[in-house]
Amino acid sequence: MSDEILHKVREGGIAWTTFNRPQARNAMLFSMYQRIQELADEISNDPNIRVWVLTGAGGKAFASGTDISQFREFKTAEDALAYEARIDKVLGALENCNTPIIAAIAGACTGGGLGIAGCCDVRICDTSARFGLPIAKTLGNILNMNNFARFYALVGPAAIAEMIMTSRLFSSAEAKHIGLVSEVLDTPDAVAARAMELATTMSTLAPLTLKATKIALRRLRHAVGEVEGDDLVTMCFTSADFQEGVSAFLNKRAPQFQGK
Repeated sequence: MSDEILHKVREGGIAWTTFNRPQARNAMLFSMYQRIQELADEISNDPNIRVWVLTGAGGKAFASGTDISQFREFKTAEDALAYEARIDKVLGALENCNTPIIAAIAGACTGGGLGIAGCCDVRICDTSARFGLPIAKTLGNILNMNNFARFYALVGPAAIAEMIMTSRLFSSAEAKHIGLVSEVLDTPDAVAARAMELATTMSTLAPLTLKATKIALRRLRHAVGEVEGDDLVTMCFTSADFQEGVSAFLNKRAPQFQGK
């Protein structure tokens, strides 16, 4: 686990966490999600940490989503709901972390990786970055309602609909246009340097102001209330199409979806 999630606290109270599976485009294992959740809770309660930076190793991906091998044994509605509950706890921990979080993105930022980035407060990327939720092209699964609400608040209904319904990846320029990222840098090294610069600046600002801003924005998103969506999750995850998507991905072939 220590090799898959690298974490250290730098001078000035800046925590720096790296997803470290570059050979798998930093695809997330369940153990990695769990460690991020633990770190979010720890950092939120540590007054000595002023800013938290999340990034991916290798310069080719921030995180490309959940490792598909984790889905081999999915069969039932309970499997689907347990998975979504697990991911929601991780994203909720990031969202509820009262320490400002910067996502330093290079390369692919897709699926669960985009979910993680979307829960950060500031997102910057390099020109090679690509963003998307290509689930209609890969596994045939769906987001839960909390994730729909997060993306709805972040980029609006049109952008999230296009991401899912076309399965195409948005370029760094498009991501900046829709407000998903605030800056586009030339290289992964430039992103890392800018992330440190931003973190250093933010670490000198009034922590209560930054904390209050995070809480205020979180309250606004939660004010819309909760909408039921478990039926949509189970419909997709328990389908023959989902089993076909997992099999096709692991066997490196195009899936043949049938809508059932």
